[in-house]
Amino acid sequence: MLARMEREISMALFSYFKSEPTEYILAYVNGHVVRRGAGLSFWYWAPHTSISLVPISTVDAPFIFNETTNNFQAVTVQGQVTFRIVAPETMAQLLNFTVQPRTRRYQSEDPVKLQQRIVNIVQMHTRNQLQQLSLEDALRSSESLARNVLTRLREGNELAALGIECMSLFYTALKATPEMTKALEAEQREALQRRADQAIYSRRAEAVEQERKIKQNELATSVVLEERRKELVNLQGENTRQEAEYEAMAMRIRLAPYSELEVKQLLALSFHDFADNAHKIGNLTITSEILEQLLHGQ
Repeated sequence: MLARMEREISMALFSYFKSEPTEYILAYVNGHVVRRGAGLSFWYWAPHTSISLVPISTVDAPFIFNETTNNFQAVTVQGQVTFRIVAPETMAQLLNFTVQPRTRRYQSEDPVKLQQRIVNIVQMHTRNQLQQLSLEDALRSSESLARNVLTRLREGNELAALGIECMSLFYTALKATPEMTKALEAEQREALQRRADQAIYSRRAEAVEQERKIKQNELATSVVLEERRKELVNLQGENTRQEAEYEAMAMRIRLAPYSELEVKQLLALSFHDFADNAHKIGNLTITSEILEQLLHGQ
């Protein structure tokens, strides 16, 4: 009976522990590490064994805090940092990750406070960056701000000393106070209105300029047409004058042979022409008075 009770007590004190692949286990007996590794499963003697469980999976830590820019304007920063423990044994030496094996509950608040420690480090680097920016620049540069802070987290010793690697960092929101937000919105609306007015003015000025060019082209075209018309009129006048001169010259040439003839001879030639063209003449009346005047040169 006594032996049976001893076996039952021994079975109760001799326990089995199984961890996940994302959990790094350190099993201590009398202050010495007897087992270490990720995803371990083993039997242990409960009275003399303590187990530290350090998660090595990535952890997302959201945050929100208030800071001030270099022009003394308050800004609310909201975002998320993703990290993981890459040196679990270092972490186990700095913080208490001992668990109650049966319930797997931590025996201290250190694991819970770890996220806040990391957020505090993020806030410190964010503050240093914001103090170099004005409010307007800070509100417009959340991506570059996150890149700069992430670079400093990776290059600094704060997280490395804890055995932590920062995977990513981004800001979901950077906001000014409600009063300043309204002021910035009003200023932005005025700037947009000024740009809109300038655009309208530019379009009107362009339209006026185009209309001026059109009228100038029309005027230039009219001047060219008038000059061509003037040239045409002058050419027509010159042609008419030359035609008249040519006709007068031709008439003189035709009449030159008759200039030395007497009147009677000219009359004879005239009547000869009348006779040749009698079929073209309807009526021709020559009275004795007209004949007498022609013969006597009156």
